[in-house]
Amino acid sequence: MELSFQIKTFQELTTTSLYEVLQLRAKVFVVEQNCNYQDVDGLDTKALHVLGYIDNHLIAYARCFAPGEYFPQAAIGRVLVEKNYRKENYGHRLLEETIKVIGTYYNTTSIKISAQEYLLKFYQQHGFKAIGDTYLEDNIPHRAMLKA
Repeated sequence: MELSFQIKTFQELTTTSLYEVLQLRAKVFVVEQNCNYQDVDGLDTKALHVLGYIDNHLIAYARCFAPGEYFPQAAIGRVLVEKNYRKENYGHRLLEETIKVIGTYYNTTSIKISAQEYLLKFYQQHGFKAIGDTYLEDNIPHRAMLKA
């Protein structure tokens, strides 16, 4: 199945696509990971949204920020692939696309993320290096990671 991407500012998101994004984020981060946290954090308005579709069905998502909007470097967050599609390497495709978006829109390759610790190897495959100690974010172990 072919994964196609759309890149949208917050203003370009339709109410339907925004609803799909929030529904998928809640499905993965709140329900699947059993994590009560404030997903709608006020940062979506500053982000570029990377939406991955198969047959007009949103199955992958990430948001990214210009340098200085979240971290001093460009940033990526809310990276997810719907559970039924994870074995298809769509996560790698999503991250590659998001890194490309940062280069195109923000003209930088310096990216910082706050990665769930169990995903460190996944991000390392894309050039991210763990920095600092493990910390709890929304009660889930995380590590800061940088890509130069």
